[in-house]
Amino acid sequence: MNDAVLPKILEHVRQTSILQSTMSMLEWDQNTGLPPQAAEYRAEQLTLLAGLVHQRQTDPVLGEWLDQLDASSAHEDPAKPSRVIARRMKRDFERCRRLPQALVEELSHATSIGQQVWVESKLSDDYQRFLPQLKRIVELKHQEADCLADPGQSRYDVMLDSYEEGANCDQIQRIFSDLRQSLIPLIQEGSERSARFGPSVVEGHFPIASQQRFSKWVAERIGFDFQRGRLDQTEHPFCTTLGPHDHRILTRFSTESFSTGLYGVLHEAGHGMYEQGLDPQWYGTPVGSAASLGIHESQSRLWENLVGLAKPFWTWAYPHLLDHFPTEFRGVSPEQLVQDLNRVQSSLIRIEADEVTYNMHILIRFELEKQLMSQQLRVEDLPQAWREQYRDYLGISPTEDRTGVLQDVHWSAGLIGYFPTYTLGNIYAAQLYAAADRQLGGLESQIERGEFQPLLKWLVEHVHRHGQTYLPMELIERATGEPVDSRYLVEHLGTKCR
Repeated sequence: MNDAVLPKILEHVRQTSILQSTMSMLEWDQNTGLPPQAAEYRAEQLTLLAGLVHQRQTDPVLGEWLDQLDASSAHEDPAKPSRVIARRMKRDFERCRRLPQALVEELSHATSIGQQVWVESKLSDDYQRFLPQLKRIVELKHQEADCLADPGQSRYDVMLDSYEEGANCDQIQRIFSDLRQSLIPLIQEGSERSARFGPSVVEGHFPIASQQRFSKWVAERIGFDFQRGRLDQTEHPFCTTLGPHDHRILTRFSTESFSTGLYGVLHEAGHGMYEQGLDPQWYGTPVGSAASLGIHESQSRLWENLVGLAKPFWTWAYPHLLDHFPTEFRGVSPEQLVQDLNRVQSSLIRIEADEVTYNMHILIRFELEKQLMSQQLRVEDLPQAWREQYRDYLGISPTEDRTGVLQDVHWSAGLIGYFPTYTLGNIYAAQLYAAADRQLGGLESQIERGEFQPLLKWLVEHVHRHGQTYLPMELIERATGEPVDSRYLVEHLGTKCR
C-alpha cells in the first residue's frame, strides 16, 4: 500500500510547497524593498495564495491518502519516513481542517498589511498608527485559537503548540519561573562586574560596507553555504527558506554598533544552516522540515552565543577583524573585545541584549502574550503594560514605543506564541553544545583554529537530519543522552558573571 499511496502524497506536497515557497518569496521581497504603496496589492497576492495552500492542505483526497498510509504503516518503525509522514501530516491535516478558509485568508491579509504598517509606525514612533492593525490581528488569533483548541485547552496553549508541539503554558511557566530565579543573582553579579569595564569598544563608527564583508565572510567560514543562500538587509533580522536550495538570511547593520550586524548574521546563519542540513529529497514533508521553533532557535542561539561570543572564536577571528577594520579596532586587544561583547547590562532592545539579561526580555513577552490571548490585557493598554514589565524585570523602562512595544516584528506577523521558543532554544543550545563538546573531544581548540565543520557535522547528524521524526524534547534527549535540563544554560551564563 505504501508503494502506491506515498508517491501521490509526495507529489501533492511538492505542489503545495511550490505555492508556499512563492508566498515566502513575496514575503521576503516585502521585507527587503517593497514600495510603500504596493502593500495593499501584495496583501491581495498573499491572501490568494494562502487560500490556495489551505485548499490543498485540507483536500479530502489528501485525507484519504493519509488514512491509507497511516493504516499500512502502523506497525513500521516510528522513525521510518513513511511512518513519520503519516503521523505528522495527519495531525497537520486535522488542524488545518478546523480553520475556515475565510479566516486563513483574512489572517494572511491582516498580517501582510500589519507588517508594513508596523515598519512605518516603528520608524515614526507612532503606536496609535499601528493600534488598529494589531487589534485586528489579535482578534483573528483569538478566532484561530478557538477553532483549533481541544476541550479544556487555553488559547495560549494552542499558540504555543503551534510552534513547540507538546508545550503548554503551565510547563513553560514552571521552566521560566525557575530560570528567572537563577537569573536574578547572575544579572546582579554580571552587572556589577561589567560596571568596572571601560568604555565600549564595539560602539563608535563602523562602515556598513566593511561590516557586510566581514559578516558574510564569517557566515561562510562557520558553514553557511552561499551557493544555496544569500545575505540581505531588512528592518528586523530573519531567515526564510524559498526552496530546498534557497535559504535567505537577513540582518540590519548600524554604523554606530559593530555587534548589531555581525551577531544578527550569526544568529540567522544558524537558522540557515539548520535549513541547509535538512534532507532536500524530503523537502516540504515532515521528514525534511524543522522539528520545532525551539529547536530552530537552538541552532541560531548556539552559533550566535555559544560560539560567536566566546574567547576561542575571537582568538581565531581577531586577525581577520583587523583586516576589515584596520583603524576602528587599532589598540583593542582580543581580551578587551571579548570582555566588551559579553558585558552584562540591562537594556531595552531584545535583539541587542546580552546573554544573561536576554531571557528576561522573553519572559516579559511571554507574560504579555498570555494576557492578550486571555483578554486580561487590551491592545490599547499594551505600551503601558510593556513599560511596567520592563521596570519590574530589568529595572529600566522605555520612553519611546519604538524602543518598547514596537521593537519586534512578531505580533504584526501574527506570531503570537513564538517568543517562548527563544528561551527554550537557549536551553536546548547550551545542552547540545555541552554534549558536542564531550563527544568531539573539546570544541574550544577546534574553534580557535577556525575548524567549525566538526561541530556543524555533529549538529547535522544529531539534530538536522531527523527533521520532525521526534518531538522537540525527545530529539534533545536523543542527541545529548539526557532529558532537557536548564542547568547547562545557567552554568554557561554563570561564566559571564564571574
